[in-house]
Amino acid sequence: MTIRLTQYAHGGGCACKIPPGELEEAVARLIPEHRAPDLLIGVEHGDDAAVVRISAGRAVVATADFFTPVVDDARTFGRIAAANALSDVYAVGGEPLIALNLLGWPREALSTDLAAEVLAGGLDIASQAGCHVAGGHSIDDPEPKYGMAVTGLADPDRLLRIDAGQPGVPLSLTKPLGTGVLNARHKATGEIFQAAVDVMTTLNADASRAALAAGVRCATDVTGFGLLGHAFKLARASGVTAIIDHKAVPFIEGAREAARNGYIPGGSRRNLSWVAPHSDLSCLPDEELLLLADAQTSGGLLVAGEIPGAPVIGELVARSNAILTVK
Repeated sequence: MTIRLTQYAHGGGCACKIPPGELEEAVARLIPEHRAPDLLIGVEHGDDAAVVRISAGRAVVATADFFTPVVDDARTFGRIAAANALSDVYAVGGEPLIALNLLGWPREALSTDLAAEVLAGGLDIASQAGCHVAGGHSIDDPEPKYGMAVTGLADPDRLLRIDAGQPGVPLSLTKPLGTGVLNARHKATGEIFQAAVDVMTTLNADASRAALAAGVRCATDVTGFGLLGHAFKLARASGVTAIIDHKAVPFIEGAREAARNGYIPGGSRRNLSWVAPHSDLSCLPDEELLLLADAQTSGGLLVAGEIPGAPVIGELVARSNAILTVK
């Protein structure tokens, strides 16, 4: 019998994130009145990882990420979840050093062999990244979940921050959008979209290194809050307005068709509702905006700058009434 992992979870991938507005309300009470000077990146702006300086030229990067199955194949699920967790380190300009597995598994419904395949997929990607995997934590869980807690290293003077955007700088996107709608279609129909899998299992290592080499100082990765949500967070934190040129945004083959056929994750709708009150979205109908707000899993980097191979999809300008504008 073929086991479809996606049928054992209510959501899938980063589309099962807690809605951004609710999450920010919960996290707000964790923001300290005075941040320690060695904590270079904390919780204030919802950055992708925490960064603490440990010496004059070295900082530790720490992050954790896990989610429910986004594909049916166990090993592929592990690969995607690991790439997504490692992305948080790359998104701040770090290099992953060691990862711990985080596994929730319905042991009475799914075999240990399948869990081992998930873990093997995670090891595949971590090995590709040159990141050690050692131990971790597991629980008996009604839904399968997998991810990693990752520790990395970075140069404290060469970080990619979400709050360092400046007016007059272009915005580049290093991966096409559409994993949310394609994963929703996969969950509903069982169809396999290899192009989406390829995007989700591609590490953001090269993009991060290219951004640092180009002197970029502002970036974030595009995951569960969609391009619009993450662009909004970057612009808000940086005190600028982000302008997105919708005609320049790349999409995975089949994404538009999936959206037209109604395979829209609930997370994508929540993303659009969250940014809409602070944005000028008047130039596009909701069907198009939902694709820009599509809840991505293991998406690319949104870079304030230009790097080789990444299309320019917009720019940062001086703050206007709208924090985010789609044109």
